[in-house]
Amino acid sequence: MSVSSATTSAATEPREARDVVLTVPEMDCAGCAQRIQDRLRTVEGVADAAGQPVSRRLKVQYDPGVVTVDRIREEVGRLGYAAREDQLGGEELGAPSIWRGPAAVRTWVSGAFMATALIARAVGDSAVLIELPVEDLRLAGLLFIAAAAVGGWNFFPKGIRSARALSLDMNFLMTIAILGAVGIGEYLEAGAIAFLFSLAELLERFSVDRVRRSIETLVDLSPEMATVLVGSEEVRRYVDDVVPGDEVVVRPGERIPVDGVVERGGSGVNQAPVTGESMPVDKVVGDEVFAGTVNGEGHLRVRVTRGATDTTLARMIHLVEEAEGRRTKSERFVERFARWYTPVVTVAAVFVAFGPPLMFGSDFGEWFVRGLTLLVIACPCALVISTPVAVVSGITAAARNGVLIKGGLHLESMGDIRVVAFDKTGTLTRGHPEVVEVVPAPDSDADRAAILGWAARLEARSEHPLARAIVRANGEEMGSGGEIVPGSEDREASATTVAAAADASDANDFESLRGMGVRGRIGGEVWQIGRPELFADTGGLDTDIDRLREDGRTVVLVGPKRSPVGLLALSDQPRPGAADAVARLRKAGVEHVVMLTGDDARTAASVGRGVGIDEIRAGLMPEEKVRAVEELERRYGPVAMVGDGVNDGPALAAASVGIAMGAAGSDTALETADIALLGDDLAKLAYLYTLSRRGRGVIRQNITAAIVLKGGLAIGVPLGWVSLIVAVIVGDMGASLAVTGNSLRLARVRP
Repeated sequence: MSVSSATTSAATEPREARDVVLTVPEMDCAGCAQRIQDRLRTVEGVADAAGQPVSRRLKVQYDPGVVTVDRIREEVGRLGYAAREDQLGGEELGAPSIWRGPAAVRTWVSGAFMATALIARAVGDSAVLIELPVEDLRLAGLLFIAAAAVGGWNFFPKGIRSARALSLDMNFLMTIAILGAVGIGEYLEAGAIAFLFSLAELLERFSVDRVRRSIETLVDLSPEMATVLVGSEEVRRYVDDVVPGDEVVVRPGERIPVDGVVERGGSGVNQAPVTGESMPVDKVVGDEVFAGTVNGEGHLRVRVTRGATDTTLARMIHLVEEAEGRRTKSERFVERFARWYTPVVTVAAVFVAFGPPLMFGSDFGEWFVRGLTLLVIACPCALVISTPVAVVSGITAAARNGVLIKGGLHLESMGDIRVVAFDKTGTLTRGHPEVVEVVPAPDSDADRAAILGWAARLEARSEHPLARAIVRANGEEMGSGGEIVPGSEDREASATTVAAAADASDANDFESLRGMGVRGRIGGEVWQIGRPELFADTGGLDTDIDRLREDGRTVVLVGPKRSPVGLLALSDQPRPGAADAVARLRKAGVEHVVMLTGDDARTAASVGRGVGIDEIRAGLMPEEKVRAVEELERRYGPVAMVGDGVNDGPALAAASVGIAMGAAGSDTALETADIALLGDDLAKLAYLYTLSRRGRGVIRQNITAAIVLKGGLAIGVPLGWVSLIVAVIVGDMGASLAVTGNSLRLARVRP
């Protein structure tokens, strides 16, 4: 995460701004990112640069008419960092092994020199090798200097470059501390600083890499190869070479390599890697599948709809990686704090080193070591990484559970939410009507199956959502998988019209009655289905009509033109688990749950009562939902709006946090929402809220611990309570490991 703000440089705004992402394997600390950013922002044609030490990526906005990518890489190289052009969601970053790289080898050699020197001193090293003004050089001292030289080479070159750039970064401070210790004859301290600080850097890099590898696990979900059907032959191709329109073959147990639509076959697909759903989802012809999900027992042929770089998984990885660059309020605070902390402590270190000896005649060697100790404490690494490692850990953990958080700001903001507002249709409910009740007329001998059969026959040619629901319900009733089945011929019926209808195989003379229903001829008689007002006589169903309408149901009557044989009640049913999800939100700490819907008050009230909503606002237009969100924020505080990400766009944007449901495969939802639930599981909202609150707590714990620890050590140094070695082990290595380890706890939060 960058240390400095993403403010533009003094360079002229680019006429044609482009972005390039560079991988910088050695940019593994906040100071490194700061130094690179500062240098690039002075280059003509560069509008902005943002370093992300967790992912080791550097995003640069530049004008290609003024500066080239090669020139940008050269500028980074002058600071001692190799940079290569990369793509988001691409190859693994960094060195293959932290523990076997050049920096690690120098650290181990430095440690060996330190151990040998300590043994030599312990057994009585008395022979003077070189006489020096400050301290005679014996064998142990020579070995300590060797340890300092070898271990210090991990940051000497960068420290020299920082000195030339007048940058008070960690490498410069450690270089001064080591050279200063050698200069006054404190060879043990010099070697200890070099070895322990190099070891601390390795441990910090290892800890941050654990967070980084959590992102790479998402990349590993997508297979490199796909089996493409070319004519009648199966050809293995790299996924990057598969294009929309190709047909791929997915065998049982294989990961699906691309987003697409099932052309042939059927199977249960484990979508947990993308949507976080715990159970496999049955896929048949026409269903959408996602890259990175695992095929079950069936054999699938999938028509590709998106290229490898545009799949839901690829976009999810891209957004997770981009999220590191979106700074939280806590990061901005840390940035401001670090800007004055390091200079102030550095000035204090100089005063401690030279003030008492010059002013009071105190021992110079003792106070100079205390000044060096303050220089070590002046490095703000633990403080600066305290927030980004927590953000990346939390965001990546959420992504693995089907929740896409588009930045640390939203992770932090979600933890402050007091009110959750839901859209109704498609969010709290399934988003499509279902037949929930069938009531025969008092004077009719027809039963549920017969009424559904006649209704489905009349609605067969209609594309209206209610018509589709009736046809689907009839198929389920008769066990036909969706085929339209009229009333059974062997069913006894006393009414002539019933018998006539049952003998018919189809309805003809179909006529749509706009806003009222449909009409057709069955068995030579005109039948109709539609609103109760379509019939002159409701057939004694008035009480049922009133009861069902009061419950928010849509009521349609079906029968011959003169009188209905029964009614069907339809409703957009609440999602399974919606009531439990609302209850879990309350238990997690949400104070108020609201429904904002454009539906009528009775329907909204019916759904709201069923799922436990506190407040229902119905009949709202999109702009009225925006005003409702603003009013809720004034009354209660931060509001999260949950919708489908399409027609709720204005309300999602107006809320403190906008959350889109079922965003997998939806470009609009992924772009408009701050947070996207890739599946349709409302229970993930409670998980998201819990994760965000814990993430906010971890960030605050990290910042507080780093500031208190650094401050306490800084106060103890002039009093002689903190040695140089303690400052390195506790103030730098220990603090960095503590905040990183604390951040990794977020990965253990489960839905």
